Amino acid sequence: MKILMFGRGVIATAYGWALERAGHEVEFFVRPGRAAVYGPTVDLELLDARRRVRGQRVVETWPVRYRESLEPDHGFDLVVVSVQHYGVAEALSFLGPRAGDATVLVFNNLLVEPSVAVEALPAGQVAWGFPGAGGGFGDDGVLRAALLPVLFFGTLGGPPTERERAVRAVFRGAGFRIRETTDVRGWLTLHFLQNAGLHSQSLRLGSLTGLAGRRRDVREAVLAIRELLPLAEARGVDLRRHRSELLPYTAPAWLTAPALAWLFGHFPPMRTVMEAHANPEELRAVCRDTLAEARRLGVPVPRLEAAEPYFAAQPAG
Repeated sequence: MKILMFGRGVIATAYGWALERAGHEVEFFVRPGRAAVYGPTVDLELLDARRRVRGQRVVETWPVRYRESLEPDHGFDLVVVSVQHYGVAEALSFLGPRAGDATVLVFNNLLVEPSVAVEALPAGQVAWGFPGAGGGFGDDGVLRAALLPVLFFGTLGGPPTERERAVRAVFRGAGFRIRETTDVRGWLTLHFLQNAGLHSQSLRLGSLTGLAGRRRDVREAVLAIRELLPLAEARGVDLRRHRSELLPYTAPAWLTAPALAWLFGHFPPMRTVMEAHANPEELRAVCRDTLAEARRLGVPVPRLEAAEPYFAAQPAG
């Protein structure tokens, strides 16, 4: 399959590498002038957990191909979009008239209504998913990241279409396991709110790694997430459809917090994600947008509000 990764961010690069290794033709779409800045290769330090629970270390210099323009007759079968959540509208608006016959996989964190987010795209050409990976580019330009074995795919109700099944087959063929939901809107909302609760505490500590092994702070994150669940309900999410995903946050915090604190500090793929994450602005924006939504809907979120000094927008100079 001919695949275009939109941008050269962490997720696009990690999955682009995995998909090319599975035999697909992969290119990256970047802004004009960026190809020369990035250079023809990417230095990778990946912890690949698709086949080993604790991950297999991959260190290599990977040759990549870029394009800086895109016309509707581009010939790509699949376009994968994974950008910062505040960049989704711009990315999909750009892709709308340039999608051609490609399926567009929205592989992204999202709080806005999914149906609104994809209004610019051709009807019937959208697939919904969410990555199981994370990390960051260091100051030395090296991508340090972990690829987890599980991906999340879903629909806005009903079974996957033929296009959506084809996308799932691509990732299964690359060695990933897939979990499905027919309520991807609810799943994305809950994941966004979980991130907000987690980062309300990680930003207070100064980094994601600050949570590793710290039971008391992880407990506060769990309680912050629990306080955000009524916000999901206020947005029309049926929590009963997501019981298994919510179990770490609905079970007694004295039980789940130590387990999560250990996972953050001792499970190598998760530790890699937390240590390498290099974009604190995305974390702050997730918290800001969640708090704005809670205030819009009149839902009290005391722990998130208490953390506001750590993520409030800086006044313009």
